[in-house]
Amino acid sequence: MSDATLAEICVVACAESWRGDGEVLASPIGVIPTLGSRLAALTFEPDLVYTDGDAFQLGAPLPSDAPADASKVVEAWMPFGKMFDVVWSGKRHVMMGATQIDQFGNQNIACIGPWSKPKAQLLGVRGAPGNTVNHPTSFWVGQHSTRVFVPAVDCVSGVGYDRAAAAGVAATQFHAVRHVVTNLAVLDFETPDHSMRIRSLHPGVTVDAVQDATGFPLVVPADVPETRAPTDEDLRLVREVLDPNGLRDAEVGG
Repeated sequence: MSDATLAEICVVACAESWRGDGEVLASPIGVIPTLGSRLAALTFEPDLVYTDGDAFQLGAPLPSDAPADASKVVEAWMPFGKMFDVVWSGKRHVMMGATQIDQFGNQNIACIGPWSKPKAQLLGVRGAPGNTVNHPTSFWVGQHSTRVFVPAVDCVSGVGYDRAAAAGVAATQFHAVRHVVTNLAVLDFETPDHSMRIRSLHPGVTVDAVQDATGFPLVVPADVPETRAPTDEDLRLVREVLDPNGLRDAEVGG
């Protein structure tokens, strides 16, 4: 759509990461991934399961800035402890952020600088190792730059394809790093050696612009498509149902 904003294009790109998943738990982290998962559930993936971020599985989506006491359509109880059962069963697709990510999908959200004496302490590895070796994982990066897309991450939180292969079948059996959605493009690892490639470019973005913002060589197909544009119904759902107050715009870099 000609009037779609960059944030709305990114929401749709995130939604596409769950296409074909069927009845799995979508676990988005961040506003735009959350909007993407709920847009997918309202359109092409109606079996997708999602929660309120606390302890309930929902039967209808909440707006992005719904208050804590908002009315909810609750289908099931999903307390935190039950989440590990879902993780280990593989019936989950998480979309996390990445402070750093390399060409094989190793992700860092733990620290900047050497582990023994980091320059900055971040979140810690959190659930990233278990996520990446047990079920599909995608990433959302709101500001595509060489500070994020680096030749080598300072600490491995999420496990990439090369390290999973080195660890053996226990790490590779369920390992699947799907997509990296950014404010410039969608990237994936559908190459012979699972190195990162450009999957699609957002409108107006060139291959050179994406490569210049990336700290390692990207695989570039002969024909790089444009990221799918939102439909009229996509825009209606995002603007009127899922994010009427426009929180999405604050999460996307220029």
